[in-house]
Amino acid sequence: MLLMVLVGATTVWAGNYDYLTFEMTDGAKVSVPAKSLKISINGTTLTTDTQTFTLSNLARMYFSASDETTAADGVCNPAADELLSESTEIYDLNGRRIVNGSAADGKLPRGVYIVKTKSKTYKIAVK
Repeated sequence: MLLMVLVGATTVWAGNYDYLTFEMTDGAKVSVPAKSLKISINGTTLTTDTQTFTLSNLARMYFSASDETTAADGVCNPAADELLSESTEIYDLNGRRIVNGSAADGKLPRGVYIVKTKSKTYKIAVK
């Protein structure tokens, strides 16, 4: 009976979030869409619809409202087509908008910037 209540509570709680995020022991995160997600465990391997994880490498997993996928060093590199999009906005660290629209010229001075695209927000460093 208690197990049914816990499963039911988890289902209701998960319904408010779009992603299930897996955090690895090295700090990397992988988010997978939670809608219609199927998870299976076979031995020491956890498999979702699109990803496979070794259980000993998982630090935790949790539901999240956005895709939190990162590399092991915490750096997530935006795709070039995202940065070249007409909806891209680039801000300096003082909050001033540097670029509104296509960043195709790629002529930013050295520094750290916040890049907002349709799908994500990135912090980038220009060296």
